[in-house]
Amino acid sequence: MDIRQLQAFLMVAQELNITRASARLHISQQTLSTQIQQLERAMGATLLVRTSRGVLLTPAGCELERGGTAVVSDLAELTERVRAADRGRLGRLRLACCPYATALFATEVADAMEAAVPGLEVDLTSVSTPPEELALLLAGEADAAFMWLPVGDARLSHASVRSDRRAVALSPGHRLADRESVTLADLAGEPVIRPDIFLSEENLCHWLADPRPDGTPAPRGPAVRKVEDCLMTVARGKGIWLAPEPLSHWVPVTNVRWLPVSDADPSELGLVWTDRAPEQLIARMIAEVRTVTGWTESR
Repeated sequence: MDIRQLQAFLMVAQELNITRASARLHISQQTLSTQIQQLERAMGATLLVRTSRGVLLTPAGCELERGGTAVVSDLAELTERVRAADRGRLGRLRLACCPYATALFATEVADAMEAAVPGLEVDLTSVSTPPEELALLLAGEADAAFMWLPVGDARLSHASVRSDRRAVALSPGHRLADRESVTLADLAGEPVIRPDIFLSEENLCHWLADPRPDGTPAPRGPAVRKVEDCLMTVARGKGIWLAPEPLSHWVPVTNVRWLPVSDADPSELGLVWTDRAPEQLIARMIAEVRTVTGWTESR
């Protein structure tokens, strides 16, 4: 079936008159009649009959009108989506983020995406913790999110977009507070505070640097509700907190001393998404974020 033949037939079915239909289609009556005949041969059925007042649809013609209208409508919608994709006008991308993880570049990335993809709108939604980001993703209320890796959830895909050194928060009176940097061996025996932000045991172990390089488990310190509570607990000398270095800039508390941990594995920030996310936009977002952060595959 030729879609032009179907469109011609639907115009005739609407007008029930060859003359008026040909005028609306801007083709001759002979050309229109030929298209209808070709369509009837392709379908193997008579679709209309001529009368003194115009044409009437046969039962086969009525059935084709009902189904054909939906086909043409679907094709028009598909054509527009394809053209939109070709122009880069792909609609809206909803991005969830935690301020302490992405405060330095989230808005820059959103602006870069909208500049690179004409017509795209990037919606930024700020939440307090990774579990809140996960809830938005799984509920279909966000297309992607920034999260510290590893996430440890098989329902999510991810791509690394930034790598950061690890740092430790110590109380000002801590025995190591006057150092320029520390090692994990220096921190042996120090209880590590655990905010309630972890998505999996794998995620928690990375943040605790557990196990340590010598194979010993990391001592697990007090559990607290929020990231901000970590710093108050550290300041009171109740434990230490291991975190990606950018967090030391986002939460610069005067009664806490931040030191780099020279031998801890770096923390990687990832763009995370579910299989419902628009793949083309996700791929473009990864490229734009890596441009902003300077991240490369070799890291």
